[in-house]
Amino acid sequence: MKNIFLGFFVLLFSISFAQSKVGTINTDVILSQMPELESVDAEMKKYGAELDQKLRDKYAEYQKLVTEFNEKEEEMNDVIKKFKTNELADLEEEIQNMQQGSQQKLRTKQDELLRPLYTKIGNALEVIVEDESFTQIFNEGNNLIYISPEYDVTKKVMKLLGLDTSKLEQDAAANEGDN
Repeated sequence: MKNIFLGFFVLLFSISFAQSKVGTINTDVILSQMPELESVDAEMKKYGAELDQKLRDKYAEYQKLVTEFNEKEEEMNDVIKKFKTNELADLEEEIQNMQQGSQQKLRTKQDELLRPLYTKIGNALEVIVEDESFTQIFNEGNNLIYISPEYDVTKKVMKLLGLDTSKLEQDAAANEGDN
């Protein structure tokens, strides 16, 4: 009975393994070849410059208040001095929060701008997965140790998106030359 169960298990495992088809994709390579990436980069630079300018403006306001405080400190009574000191501390905290928030805003903006590009890649990938019956696709950037180049669908996705694959082919030729 044990041998029959073991034989059945091995047969079942073999059948399920035979039905699996695994491939890889390098979304970073595809993304780098998409013409839309230039506008994303330009928009990110513009947005980053806007955030930097807001921060510089706030810092200039802070510097102005510090200068005014230092010039008039001798003339201020304790109540006004305490009020101005608190105002400066609040402004310092606001500047620190702006610095930290700027990084988060940049990441959010980048995600927002790249989402349509990743959707485009995903849609092209779905076509290839269905046409070629892949059961799993791994992104090469996620610590993949080895996969045979014949299962890499990056070039197919790029062609489906109408992207130039010459750099990918040059890299592949260079890698073959290294071996």
